[in-house]
Amino acid sequence: MDHVADDTTSTHTAPVTAAHDALVSSGAYVMRPADLSACLGVDEHDWAAFAAHWEELAPDTYAAERGTRRLRRYGHFRLSRTGELTLLPHIAFVQPEDSNPLYVDVDRHFEPLTDAFVTDPLLTPLLRMLGDVAACLGDTDEWDVKVHPFRVVASTDSQGAPTPEGMHRDGVALVTSLLIGRENATGGESAVRDPDGGEVLTSTLGERGTLLLGDDRRTLHGVSPVRPADPARPGHRDVLVTTLTAR
Repeated sequence: MDHVADDTTSTHTAPVTAAHDALVSSGAYVMRPADLSACLGVDEHDWAAFAAHWEELAPDTYAAERGTRRLRRYGHFRLSRTGELTLLPHIAFVQPEDSNPLYVDVDRHFEPLTDAFVTDPLLTPLLRMLGDVAACLGDTDEWDVKVHPFRVVASTDSQGAPTPEGMHRDGVALVTSLLIGRENATGGESAVRDPDGGEVLTSTLGERGTLLLGDDRRTLHGVSPVRPADPARPGHRDVLVTTLTAR
């Protein structure tokens, strides 16, 4: 196990407080890029450097079996209340049996996060900030953090399906989707609904650094298909999906 961050104590910023209020009241919140950048202390140069990691993703063979071209990697961390972040040994990704209906009892093996991704200066403050946000959903000394960088590719003969399972839960406390980039892509509208199907929030994440947060215990989420804006060439949508569960 590798320690990737030293102990530190985070303080709530106005955007984190706004996220707390929205998650408690409605179960979902969209944080604007400017607010997220201010929370993390990063600028456009930092975002561009972080986005470059999406060029190093590996094919998702499980999605390919269902006709979706998706690239991804996967990493698993432990985050303490004080902000200590520890990279855990790389093992198969398994979702709770009552969440993703496509992969019940399936151990999915994905390529690990690259060393450059894990040590990127943007990642640690991002995960710490998500720990601050998740604090409104439970009182715990440690969070189990799972990190999934995704690229969904769309072409004229194959639309990209960010969530082929449809509206679903991930079986966690906090589920988040951070837009990293869109290239020649239309669609990809994120929807959050209550258990009865009522709309909680819809948003097409369009600007890098837009962060969708959801209380996974009482909402479902899904994303509409992605299609190329110019049918003569492929399009793609890059996101970072991160989930937190009390350990």
